[in-house]
Amino acid sequence: MTGALAGIRVLDLTQLVAGPVSTMMLGDFGADVIKVEPPAGDALRKTGETFLGQSGDSDIYFSVNRNKRSVVADLKNEADRASILQLAAGADVLVENFRPGTTEKLGLGYDALAKINPRLVYCSVTGFGPNGKNRDRPAVDQVIQALSGIMQLTGTQDSGPLRTGFPYSDFIASVLATVGILTALQARERSGKGQRVDLSMLNATIFGMLPREAYYMATGDMPPRFGNGHFLLAPCNTYTTSDNRQVLVYAHQPKFWEALLGVLDDAALRSDERFQTNEARLNNREALDQRIGDIIAKAPLAEWNEKLGKAGVLYAPVRTFDEVFADSEVQRDMLVELEHATAGKLRLLANPLQLSDTPATVRRAPPTLGEHTREILGKTGWEN
Repeated sequence: MTGALAGIRVLDLTQLVAGPVSTMMLGDFGADVIKVEPPAGDALRKTGETFLGQSGDSDIYFSVNRNKRSVVADLKNEADRASILQLAAGADVLVENFRPGTTEKLGLGYDALAKINPRLVYCSVTGFGPNGKNRDRPAVDQVIQALSGIMQLTGTQDSGPLRTGFPYSDFIASVLATVGILTALQARERSGKGQRVDLSMLNATIFGMLPREAYYMATGDMPPRFGNGHFLLAPCNTYTTSDNRQVLVYAHQPKFWEALLGVLDDAALRSDERFQTNEARLNNREALDQRIGDIIAKAPLAEWNEKLGKAGVLYAPVRTFDEVFADSEVQRDMLVELEHATAGKLRLLANPLQLSDTPATVRRAPPTLGEHTREILGKTGWEN
C-alpha cells in the first residue's frame, strides 16, 4: 500500500516541536523525510526529565520524530553545507524553524535554493514572522501563548490567565504549516513552480482562538474566564461525584437541558424560574451549579455514566490518562508500537487522519542521532 505522499522528498531543518510535528505528519503519509541535525543533535533530544535507551534521548523527542532519517551536518561547515545544498537540489519540500535571516546567512535561504531547485516548496516556521519589530526575538510555546491572548481565555477569575496543559502554539503552528505545504504542493501541480510558505507561531495561535475572537469583535469585551464553565452557556461545567470523580455536563440546546432534568429528577430545579432559559441560567450561574453539584454528589461516577448516557445527555466523565489509554478503541485507532534501536519498545500516538486508500503508516522508529548520515551523505542520497 503506497502512502499519499510517496515520492515526496522533505528536507527537515527543524528542531524542538514547532516544525518537527509537521514533518512527522508528512512522513506518516509516505514522504521521505531527512532530518538534518547539528553535531550535538536536535535540542529536543536532551529536553525534559525522562530519557530512554543507551542514546539517552528524551521521551518528547520520540513523540515527534518517527518516519524520519537523521543526518548530522554542521551548517557552518562549508563541506557539510555543500552536502545539504545537494540534497536541497533534489528535494520537494524544505522546512526550517530558525530565526528569520539565519538560513539566508548560511546560503540556504529560499531565494538561493529556488535558483537551483525552482520546484522547491520552502516552509519557514518562526515565532513572529520575517517582518516586524519582534522578528529577531527568541520564541517558545509559552511566550507565544502569553502574547497571543490565548492565556486570557484559560483559567478562572481567581486564578488569572493560565497556559494550556500542552504546547498548543507549537502544535497549531505545525498543523497549519502542514496545510501550507500541501497547498503549495498542489499549486505546483498546476504551475510547475514551488514557492515560499511563511507562518509565524503568533499568527497561528491567534487564528487558533477561533471562534472566541468573534465575541470580542462584536462587543469589544474580553470573554470572561469561567474555568470549566462556558461564558455563553449554562449548565456547562464539571461536577464532583460521591467517589470524588468529575463529570462534565453540557446543555447548549433545550433538548439536552430537558434530558438532564429527566435524569436529575429534581422538581425544584425544573420549576425554578431562575433556570427556565439559558439567559436566566446564565444570570443565576452560581445557584444553578450549586444545585446540580449537590445532586451529582449523591452518587458515584459509574451510576452517573449509566444514567446520563442512557438518557442522551451531552456529558463526559473527566478521564485519567490511565483510562484514556486503556480504552480499546483508543488502543486500536491511536496507539502504535515499534522497536527502537536503543530504547526498545516504544508506544507512540498514531496519526488520527484516516484515508481509505492511502492511510498513514509508521514505518520507521525515531532515528538515533546521525543514524543515516553515511547512507545519505556518503552513498545514496535520497534513495531509500
